[in-house]
Amino acid sequence: MPDGATILHADLDAFYASVEQLLDPALRGRPIAVGGSPSGGVVLAASYEAKAFGVQGGMPGWRAARLCPDLTFVRGSFARYQPLADRVMDILGDVTPLVQRISVDEAFLDVSGAVHLFGPPASIGALIRRRVRAEVGLAISVGAARTKHLAKVASQVAKPDGLVVVEPGHERAFLDPLPVALMWGVGPVTERQLAERGIRTVGDLAAAPGPMLERLLGRPGGTLHALALDEDPRRVATSSRARSVGAQSALGRRDPTPELVRSVLSHLAERVAGRLRAKDRAGRTVTVRVRFAGMRAVTRSLTLAAPVSSTLTLTEVAERLVRQALDDQDGDPEITLLAISVSNLAAQPSIQLELPLPPPDPWRPGSATGSARWALDRSMDAARARFGKDAVGYLPATLGRTGGVPDDLRELAQRDL
Repeated sequence: MPDGATILHADLDAFYASVEQLLDPALRGRPIAVGGSPSGGVVLAASYEAKAFGVQGGMPGWRAARLCPDLTFVRGSFARYQPLADRVMDILGDVTPLVQRISVDEAFLDVSGAVHLFGPPASIGALIRRRVRAEVGLAISVGAARTKHLAKVASQVAKPDGLVVVEPGHERAFLDPLPVALMWGVGPVTERQLAERGIRTVGDLAAAPGPMLERLLGRPGGTLHALALDEDPRRVATSSRARSVGAQSALGRRDPTPELVRSVLSHLAERVAGRLRAKDRAGRTVTVRVRFAGMRAVTRSLTLAAPVSSTLTLTEVAERLVRQALDDQDGDPEITLLAISVSNLAAQPSIQLELPLPPPDPWRPGSATGSARWALDRSMDAARARFGKDAVGYLPATLGRTGGVPDDLRELAQRDL
C-alpha cells in the first residue's frame, strides 16, 4: 500500500449535459436533460442546474419535466462525447501512464511515480483540473487517497468542479460522517435496508458486525463492510478485458406482455451481440434481470453448451429466462426494467460448422440454423458499418427502441471488451 494519497479518481462533472452546454452557449446556466422528453423516455444525464430541482439520470422524462418546468430536453450530440472524453484521457496520460479508464468520463490514476515531476497529489489534481478546463472546456472533479474506493468517494464529495485529498491517517475522520449512499455499490434499495437497521453513515457501517451485514445483504455485505473500513487492496490496472457485456432498458411501469418483452429483449440482444461480434467474442452464460415495481428485482441465468453471439439466439434465450422469472411471480406484476448480460466469454472470430446430428439445436453456433444466424448478423454488421446503424435491423429490435436515448449514446457508458 502506498504511503501517500497517490491514487486519484478523476470524474468529469455531469459529462453529457456539460458537453451540451459547451457546444451550445445558449444552454449554459440553464437546467437541461440529455435524453427523454416531457412525454416519456428516460433521462440519461442532467445538468447541475437541473439536479438542483431533483432531476436525475434514469428518471422518466415526464417526472423530470414536473420537477423542473423550465427543463430543456436535448437528444445528445453523441458523436462529440467520445472525442472530448478521449482528449481528457490524453491529459491524464500526460501525468502518468498508469491510467485505468472505467467509463467514458472517469478514470483512476496511480501517481506514485509522478510526484517527483509534478509535486504531491494535491498539486497533480489541481494541474489536471486546470488543463482539462483550459484545453477541453469542461469541469472535472478529482479525489485522492490511498485506496481506489476512498479516492472515488473523495471525488464525489469534491463535486462539482472540486478537489479533495484524503491524507493518510485522516481516513476515518473523512469517511465516518458521510452517508452510506456515497459508497460504491450502495443503491436506493441497499440504502433503505441499511437505514432500517439504523445504519445511515459510513461510520455506522464500519461499526456494524460483518456477519450481520452478510446476513442482511448477502456477499455484498462483507464487501461493503471492508470498504467502510477502507480495506481495499485493488491497484490501478492499466489494461483488462471485461468479464461480461450487458445492456438494460428502463421501462417506467409496464405490463409484461409477450410483445413488449420480445421487442425490448430483441433490442437489448442486438446491442449486446453487436458489441460481442465487434470484438470477435461470444459468451456461454446468459443472464437476465427483471425489476418489478417497488424496486424488487430477480435474475435468471443459463449456461449454454457453446458460446454465442447471434442476436436471434440471445433474444430467444433471454426471452425464455424472462418468462421463467415472470411465471414465478404471484399475480400480474408490473415491470420497470429489463436487462441482458453475457459472461463466460471466449474468442469467436469464425464459426466451425458441425455435423447435423440429432437432436438439432439451433442455439449451437455451428448448427445449420446457428451458423446461418451468425452469417446474417455479420452481413448486417457490415451494412451498418457502411450505411449507418439504422440501415438494417430486426423488426422486434426496431420496435424496442423507445425513442429516448440514442443507442450511440448508451454505448458510451458500456465498458469495452
